[in-house]
Amino acid sequence: MRVFTASLATETNTFAPLPTGLASFQVDGTFHPGGTHPAAMSMFAGPLHAARQRAQQLGWTLVEGLVAAAQPGGTTTRLAYESLRDQILTDLQAALPVQLVLLGLHGAMVADGYPDCEGDLLTRVRQLVGPGVVIGAELDPHHHLSAAMLSQADLLIAFKQYPHTDILERAFELVDLCAAQVAHGRRPVASVADCGMAVIVHTTRAPAQGFVQRLQALEGQGGVLSISLTHGFPWGDVPDMGTKLLVYTDGRQAEGDALARRLADELIAMRSALDTPWLGIDAALDAALAAPPGMVVVADSADNPGGGAAGDSTFVLRRLVERGIANTALGPLWDPQAVRIAFDAGVGARLPLRIGGKVGPLSGVPLDADCTVLALQPAMQMSALAGTTQPLGDCALVQVASADGVPGVQVVLISRRSQAMGTDLFTQLGCDLGSRRIVVVKSSQHFRAAFAPLAVQVLYCAAPGAVTSDLRTLPYRHIQRPKWPMDNDGV
Repeated sequence: MRVFTASLATETNTFAPLPTGLASFQVDGTFHPGGTHPAAMSMFAGPLHAARQRAQQLGWTLVEGLVAAAQPGGTTTRLAYESLRDQILTDLQAALPVQLVLLGLHGAMVADGYPDCEGDLLTRVRQLVGPGVVIGAELDPHHHLSAAMLSQADLLIAFKQYPHTDILERAFELVDLCAAQVAHGRRPVASVADCGMAVIVHTTRAPAQGFVQRLQALEGQGGVLSISLTHGFPWGDVPDMGTKLLVYTDGRQAEGDALARRLADELIAMRSALDTPWLGIDAALDAALAAPPGMVVVADSADNPGGGAAGDSTFVLRRLVERGIANTALGPLWDPQAVRIAFDAGVGARLPLRIGGKVGPLSGVPLDADCTVLALQPAMQMSALAGTTQPLGDCALVQVASADGVPGVQVVLISRRSQAMGTDLFTQLGCDLGSRRIVVVKSSQHFRAAFAPLAVQVLYCAAPGAVTSDLRTLPYRHIQRPKWPMDNDGV
């Protein structure tokens, strides 16, 4: 069998101030021209990694196209999307004829003039290969499930876990189910049920944890091939945004439709229990100080670069400093200028430093403080999800003096924008998490895989930011309404 694989992925926050251009992929992201992807898996190249192993085992001819991924950000430029899309199509054209196309996508990429990038790409791929070739794609669950995606792909499979610890497992499912389609000439039938809401489902706790386990138990039973939960990405203002259930069966349309609707109704019934328990900044800090002895992790979700925020806001940091709370750490804070100054000053230097607040109003006011440079690390890598790594660029650990001059919070400054995922974000720079009472992470949920096992408590902070928890405040213009929780009722 001759197989083609490629990846194009980013998550677009249409309310975020940072545009996603070519440099976001080629310089600051993951970028491997066809045939150059390294042996280790990158986050959106799960299908490539799985296909490599199957090709070795089964004697397939595997042709690898472009792999390009960018950190979540604002709307992708037309030049970036069209250039990368066209490179993948050129790679595919050169690989023809093929029997199978496997793509690693996000599912919530929005570009100037393209509200549904994945639907556009899949449509063009289908036009190239024709109706007889099997097309499959792996998606992030925070995708927008569009009619074009469903009609042009034979199979779409999303990660089930959030944090996304199951990337490779879902990739193998995609590869194996698609290969079975090629072998037997049968096409799965898709059934979709809209939940009329937009919720982020934390699979690390009840009731979502049990719900996802039930989805997995249903797969392989009664003709059910695959079930994916579309969380949706609420910070993408596009018509297809929202939570949905996607069921694939082996030709059993009526049964698939009924199952998708039943599962969607189950999810709707538990929607209030799915909501994250948000606390204001001072309430979160008070709760952390009142917790049992040990490290408390506070998630600054609104400034999560993994949701398109800049990652340079100072709202939580400022309160830590103003309140003089000891034994605290915060990271990562994206500030290439401050990193450069710290490197120039050197380890041990004490100097006034302006930190954060660079990108716009949702970044807050820059914090001016006396800082001590504790550690420097050039070209640092952080452990990420599913065995992958994330480059952070040059990094500095600085001790920020509190308002009364007492040493206060230790801050990890990074030069390549990223959310917190691995604890080595701190420990590589000598920050001892075991001695920290409060650790503030700029992340919504991916941090949990590494940090939660070490914490006595995890709290979610509702600070200002581009990934605000209060969806009612966002100026939507394109989503379908009504939709819960933005409206009192969904559809």
